Amino acid sequence: MKKIKVTLYYSANEITKPITYHLVKDYDLQINILHADISLNKVGKLVIDIIGENESIEAGLKFIEEQGIKYKLFTKTIIWQEDNCVHCGACTAVCPSEALQMDKVEWDLTFDKEKCMVCELCVKACPLNVMCVSI
Repeated sequence: MKKIKVTLYYSANEITKPITYHLVKDYDLQINILHADISLNKVGKLVIDIIGENESIEAGLKFIEEQGIKYKLFTKTIIWQEDNCVHCGACTAVCPSEALQMDKVEWDLTFDKEKCMVCELCVKACPLNVMCVSI
């Protein structure tokens, strides 16, 4: 099993296509929606994890292309240099996926890489530059 993170970009014409339904039903893929910004008759963006066998993932990505939907694979990751972090929480205020949160008991920063959308807002928000991007 393989897991990839993908952003789908819908034009206003493709927004009503049941893409995730077909990925699950026809290609036997597991889909986890991390972020959605989709409205009828407007352009849309969907950030998802796709889990499945390599061949199924490749066939699913080909299907997405055939439907006229553009996509971008996540190739970067966010690196948190925890030893240098003072756990101020500045990054949590800008994290749209809530991958960065403050533990309300210990008041320590926590980072869930699985939820991270690699938007890089935390990198810009960190006053100590302990968040960086790895390619």
